[in-house]
Amino acid sequence: MSSRTDSGSSSLRHGVELTAYLVNESRARMPDLAGDETARAWIPETDRPAVRDLWDEYADTVYPHDDLVVSLRRRRVFEALAAALREDPDTVLVECGAGFSSYPWQLPFTTALGIDLPRIAEAKGRRIAELVEAGVLPERDVRLLTADLSSTAAIDALADTVREVAAGRPVAFLVEGMLYYLPPVAARALAGLGSRFGTKTVTIITYWPDFAESNRVLAKQRDWFRDRSIPEDATYFARGELPSLLGEAVDDQGPDDLQQRYMGAVSVPEDDLIPEYVAVTPFKAAP
Repeated sequence: MSSRTDSGSSSLRHGVELTAYLVNESRARMPDLAGDETARAWIPETDRPAVRDLWDEYADTVYPHDDLVVSLRRRRVFEALAAALREDPDTVLVECGAGFSSYPWQLPFTTALGIDLPRIAEAKGRRIAELVEAGVLPERDVRLLTADLSSTAAIDALADTVREVAAGRPVAFLVEGMLYYLPPVAARALAGLGSRFGTKTVTIITYWPDFAESNRVLAKQRDWFRDRSIPEDATYFARGELPSLLGEAVDDQGPDDLQQRYMGAVSVPEDDLIPEYVAVTPFKAAP
């Protein structure tokens, strides 16, 4: 996270980890829409200029609306997680691709698991300790795990871990901002993993629909990714396959829907955005 560490500074320039910094800056730019007043705290002020420069470079090269897309996504996820807690306050949060998210501190989950790549998990762990000590974040039972979820073996192991930690409690299973970076088989295995927890589960995923493969913004992003050692190949989901993966009654909304929901109108059409969709299942008992 910090330029004071080799892992942090390199994460700002190369590899899929840098997307965690872009997402954080996007949330920090629209905290009211995102519903994330703590977003800015995750990056120390001494390091914020480097993150801001990275975001500006991305905006100039790819598109200037990542703050809108990420904040809409975050708002919908937060709303779904809050609804799960209202239904069952003992719900365990499981976040894949957690990045620098604030959900476990903004919502009173009794237990949360955050799964991410090693450099991001390590950076977040250090910053959590600093922010708790400073009184910015409350104490929470948040357990950070490292895993490469491009491997189906790692996904199988995660299912075992979640069952052990949840111990029969309900689970809110969130896969945010990462399915498109995984190989197709792993992406689909992870998206449908909630059915293997053996307990009441709500699944929330964010994904790119298959019709977005020709999206001009994503084409620019592929070029930008290629220069930064981020895999440019992406996995897309057909919206029609979601019921078989996630459940019969999936609530599935894209940028136009989310702008109408939270802003009352579409300010930027979906064709000019990265078309990230958010799908939410009912909070249902184990099959």
